[in-house]
Amino acid sequence: MDFFRRLLQRSPIDGFVLSILAAVVIAAFLPAEGATADILDWVVTIAIGALFFLYGTRLHPREALDGLRHWRLHLTILAFTFVAFPLIGLALRPIAEPLVGDDLYAGLLFLCLVPSTVQSSIAFTSIARGNVAGAIVSASTSNILGVFLTPLLVVALMSTAGDIHIDASSVLKIVAQILVPFIVGQIARPWVGPFFSRHAAPTKYADRSAIVLVVYVAFSEGVREGIWSLVSAADVIAVAIISLLLVIVMLFVTRWLPQRLGFDRADTIAIQFCGTKKSLATGLPMATVLFSGSVVGLIVLPLMIFHQIQLILCSWLSARYARELDESTD
Repeated sequence: MDFFRRLLQRSPIDGFVLSILAAVVIAAFLPAEGATADILDWVVTIAIGALFFLYGTRLHPREALDGLRHWRLHLTILAFTFVAFPLIGLALRPIAEPLVGDDLYAGLLFLCLVPSTVQSSIAFTSIARGNVAGAIVSASTSNILGVFLTPLLVVALMSTAGDIHIDASSVLKIVAQILVPFIVGQIARPWVGPFFSRHAAPTKYADRSAIVLVVYVAFSEGVREGIWSLVSAADVIAVAIISLLLVIVMLFVTRWLPQRLGFDRADTIAIQFCGTKKSLATGLPMATVLFSGSVVGLIVLPLMIFHQIQLILCSWLSARYARELDESTD
């Protein structure tokens, strides 16, 4: 164990990034299947609920209320998610469609229309010491609004959309998995907050562990569906390059513009990590009800690739922000 610990410390790549890469590799060769996959789905749900319970115990109610009041922050994040991303998706058509074909381009456009992630956006914001309260409100709002805005955007911008059925259970799932544990944590904070403060070391890896688990479970699902057999290696590489460039551009814009608008460091970090994310957990079920037939697999493939790239880059970036802050305070 000491050998691997020293190896990670000397590695130029952050250990969190290596953990995510390891989860992807393991899922590719040993995906969760059958009863194991069902159990892990429940484990992920519980882990995410526990994660937001911890956030609730860490945040003072005054900070949470300030998060609700910060309307400029939330409008900026929502504008990146549901305005800037769709416009970029449309602008990609002349370049992406000839490279990857109609169906995969439709998938690239679809990923631009889905809401932001919740758990990873907030976890990365927390790791980077950003505005966690604001990130919780914005990411949760993005998912709730996305239940309605994403289908409307699909109808308006994608000719491949068929009949759309809005499932109210999506909203209930978000509320039950994210907001309820957070509120319970807020209520329990006077009693359990001091305990978690005294035992911070065992819980400091909860954010990262939850993300690694989500990556493994999500990637396992794609492997089980045989998504990689539907496209050529060249198509996958092209989609990966486009997704990588899209993530890099959005990470730059979501940092540059908020700084020009006068947001402080904590708010800029929340905007960057919430405004660049696209939710695989929300996007996959939406795709199954918005589209039909074999096209579904091709449409969700770009979202799956984008999701892995955004997690890897943002994990590195959040760790870098945390190190920079620690160095500046030494």
